[in-house]
Parts: sequence; C-alpha cells; structure tokens
Amino acid sequence: MGGPVVKRGHPPQGAPYVPVAIAGAGACGLTAALMLHDAGIECVLLERDAAPSGSTALSSGFIPAPGTQAQRARGVADSPVQFAADIHAKTKNTAAPHLVAAYTKAIGPALDALQDKHGLSWLLLDDFMYPGHSVWRMHAVPEKTGIALMGRMQNAAAACGIALLTQALVRELWLDEHGKIAGVGYARPDGAMEHLSCDVLILACNGFGGDAAMVRQLLPEMRDAIFAGHTGNDGSAITWGHALGARLADLGGYQGHGSWAVPHGVLITWALMMEGAVQINSLGRRFHDETLSYSEAAVQVLAQSGGVAWNVFDEALLRFARGFPDFCEAEAVGAVKACADKFALAALIGCDTDTLSATLGVVSPGSVSPDGRVFSRALQAPFYAVKVTGALFHTQGGLDIDAQCRVLHEDGTPFNNLLAAGGAARGVSGNAVWGYLSGNGLLSAVAGGYIAAQTAKSILEPQA
Repeated sequence: MGGPVVKRGHPPQGAPYVPVAIAGAGACGLTAALMLHDAGIECVLLERDAAPSGSTALSSGFIPAPGTQAQRARGVADSPVQFAADIHAKTKNTAAPHLVAAYTKAIGPALDALQDKHGLSWLLLDDFMYPGHSVWRMHAVPEKTGIALMGRMQNAAAACGIALLTQALVRELWLDEHGKIAGVGYARPDGAMEHLSCDVLILACNGFGGDAAMVRQLLPEMRDAIFAGHTGNDGSAITWGHALGARLADLGGYQGHGSWAVPHGVLITWALMMEGAVQINSLGRRFHDETLSYSEAAVQVLAQSGGVAWNVFDEALLRFARGFPDFCEAEAVGAVKACADKFALAALIGCDTDTLSATLGVVSPGSVSPDGRVFSRALQAPFYAVKVTGALFHTQGGLDIDAQCRVLHEDGTPFNNLLAAGGAARGVSGNAVWGYLSGNGLLSAVAGGYIAAQTAKSILEPQA
C-alpha cells in the first residue's frame, strides 16, 4: 500500500467532509477529539489499529501536571512556573521554551476538563517522587496503567458519539494550490484507499522509534536496543515533514528505559530505584546514579557487558513494588528472582561474592557513592533481582511546532491548517536522552491535544 506521501490537489470527488480530521487515536488524538466535542466541533479520529492503543497503552499512564484539583485536594502547592523550572533543569535549558510554557500551563486545565466533563478520575501519586520533579504532580487513573487510561479515554469518546475509524492507516496528505491541507487518504486492511476532506488536520500519529533505519541514523546509541514502543511509530510525520518542507526539531531526543526485563519483555517500575534499589552489572558493581532518570539509564545499561544489568532490592521494596500493576505482571511471569543471601545473589548474577558484598556495603543510610547517589537505606537479605536491559520507548523529536501546535515551514512560518502534537511533533525533552523528565511523553500528548483543539477551533471560527 506504500508509505506516507503528500499529494497535490484535492481528495477525489465525493470524499466525505469533516471539519477536523485527527490522525491517531492515542492519548493526544483522544484528548483533542474530546475537547473539540466540548466546543461543538465535529471531528473524525483515524486509527491504524483495530483498537486504539499506541504508545500510551504501553506506558505506565502517569501524567505530570501542576495546579490540578487532585493536587489541591492533597494540599500540594505547585504551579506551571515550578513545573517549567523542573523541565528546564532536567534538559539543561535545551527544551523549546515556548512549548515548555504552553504545555505546563495547559496540562492542568486539560486533566481537570477530562475529569469534570468526561469522568476521568485522577489519583495523585504521592508515595514516591519521580526523578527530576520537585513536588508530587504525577497523575494516574485508578488502575495505574496506560491500558486503563486508554480504555477510559476511549469510553469517554464513545459516550460523546465521536467518530472513530479503526484500521484506517493514514498514508496521504492532500495539499491544495494555496498550500493548505485539503484532506487525507487512508488505507484499509484490504489495501483499498479511502479519502476524507477536512478544514483542519491534526497529526497525533507517531514518532519514529519503530523505524530501524531512522533510529540508526538519528539515535545511533540505540541502534541495537530493544524497541519497546508501539510498532505504529514508523516515522510517518517526519516523512510528511520532509515532503511538505516543514521544519524538524529535537530529533536526538527520546525516552529510553533502563529497566526492561529480559527475556520476559516487561517493564519494571523505576520507583524501586527511587526508593532504594540498585542496578548491578555482571561484575557485581554499580555503574551509575540510578536516581537521575530511567531514560538515560537505558544507555548506561546497554554499555555494560552483554547490554544487561540486575535490579537488586529487598523484601520491603518488594512489598512496595507490588503496588504497581506492571510489577505484578513481571512477578507473575517469573521475572523476579529470590535469593536467600548475598551468596545466592552472586551466583544468580554470575559475579564474585566479595565484589558484590563490597557493592552492597556502600548501600547504607547516609552513604554517598562516588557517582553522587546518596543512600537513605540499606538492603537486607533476602534479596530479589530482575535481569534487565536498556530499551527505546518513544522518540521526542519531530515536526517543529509553535505554541499553538501549528506545524512550521522551514522559514518558521506556520502552515494554515496543519497541526501536530504528541509523538508527531517535537517535545519538551531537548535533543538528547538525558533531557527526558518523567512523564514528558504524556505531557506532550495530552497538553498538545488540548492546545491543538483550541487552535483548530480558532481556525474554524472565521468560517462559522
């Protein structure tokens, strides 16, 4: 059926019309659709899969946001300014300032709108602090999974009667003689192309993590990493961007994860590291400060012998981890190994017992390791361990956009009616793996979808 292309002119005569077409029904596309519905604007979601899932369903589903009802109910003082400062600190001031400001201001109202108007109930996760955040601001639906978040958003869209076409893979963008998007073409499972005319197109589709050639070219340090993201991340937005003469930005930014259980293929929550667990290599040594972030930890783990390490923790941390559904899944499939003492742990890892003993000896209250980590607790036998590798989850670069999520030409001027957010656009993680602050992916998706809906409304209003 071919790859993504740009076609000149208008979709074939007789193509159905909708004011706003949205390519992708992940968290970004669903947020945009729900906000458009609230504004009384018709839209159609075009989803490549048989059921919406995308990167959101593969994530933990945690969304950082300041100033929400959930925060205020728990007495947490936060603001967009404070959140923006945390993002800038993590990215060393390399994230796009206009997007940081726009997203940190929009995400709180977006979550409150989803709660008040569409029944999404948010829990504020306040049992541990994610790396890089200065206050508790991570929100989740009660099930604490990305799958549940997607399910609740999809149910909300269905309750609103929002049109969702599944198994509709957008492959064509139609550009009229004035340089405006005139519509899209999408492929059906049998290879047939169908078309839709629209006044506004929102690209909420994907990044490029699933395209091995793009990863080798743009993210060479992850060329051999497992891709743990959604296969729909095929780089379509970038391909369209090249064809349209759109500007691209932050293509070196991505979210990695240094805690992907092998061979089980299950994510192990990084909350373990923040609460006192350590990562140990095949020599029985720690090799980085685990509290910096799970994203750059992916590169650190991949640099170890065999590209693997062991997450090591104890009984108290095991009980804590069982509060996370993803960890329970990992335990159920046998990823978590029990070791009665340091001798059994050394045998499992295949390392020298004395070296391992020295490593664990440093893990004690008040101890500071050479890499700068300050420990607040010791690890006590029995021990538990999970063999992990570094994985690529999703990319954070893409089409360059302004604060209204309008796609920009190479000269910096915006397209008239082409918007992008989420995985299709640049995010707020700068241009390297270490710039990713926990939750930046869903921040860009939900805040971006919220803003894109507002922009689409403003584009359509003069035509009303």
